[in-house]
Amino acid sequence: MIVRRLNERGVDRMREYLGSLKTHQPWPLPIEILTDAAMSEQLSAAHLEVEPRAFANRFEAAEYFDDVFSSSGVTDIERDVGLWAWLTLFYFDQVCPPDSRGRRAPGDMARYIPDPDNFRKYYRHLLAGPYRLFRAHFKNPMAVWALLCGTLHQPGEIVEQLCSRQEIVTNHCLMVAITVMYIDPETRRPKRGPGGSGAGSARRLPKVLNQFDVTWDLYSMTPMQILKMLPQEFDRWKPWDFAVAGIRE
Repeated sequence: MIVRRLNERGVDRMREYLGSLKTHQPWPLPIEILTDAAMSEQLSAAHLEVEPRAFANRFEAAEYFDDVFSSSGVTDIERDVGLWAWLTLFYFDQVCPPDSRGRRAPGDMARYIPDPDNFRKYYRHLLAGPYRLFRAHFKNPMAVWALLCGTLHQPGEIVEQLCSRQEIVTNHCLMVAITVMYIDPETRRPKRGPGGSGAGSARRLPKVLNQFDVTWDLYSMTPMQILKMLPQEFDRWKPWDFAVAGIRE
């Protein structure tokens, strides 16, 4: 389908639809506004197309959108509310799948309509959030695998604890260290435990890093230096062999 963007009226209609999902009489998915000239508009750049497809995880979706937009000529993509709202509606069955009874549980509105001026909410968008992370680490997007390995509709607890903190997600070497700590290299899935609130968890990590940031320049440190500096409570997550994990001084 040719990519469009929702206009103000279309975004309002989508908000109304999302609101209806929390009532006893949810509206049917308004896919007609994807092409309705009164609700959406063409992009100024050359025609872009997206296809209906299933994404295995957030990384795969972000990589796909990067391929679509990389040579498109579309500008200010990350801040285009109407574009991401349109894409969200197009892939709605993936970002908000119905249960066995056909009911959907949308949660926070920011998951579907982005708020580009609020970093603490923007990361919540289920499509724009992964794309922004992918682009921020485009030279080595696997560095943020810990934040992109979840499904579109269930990003995971590590995402919830870390993605709202810009000083963490923009630090490439720190993200490499986090991925090495919390991701099982064999399954490529989060290890058991870091999503909780205990010692060495993703919830604890920002508090520890805030203490370090007072005296250390975390942006100038290597992944190995960061891992070695973390206190004992994180030892259970650190790789037993840095070389095996691909981490060098």
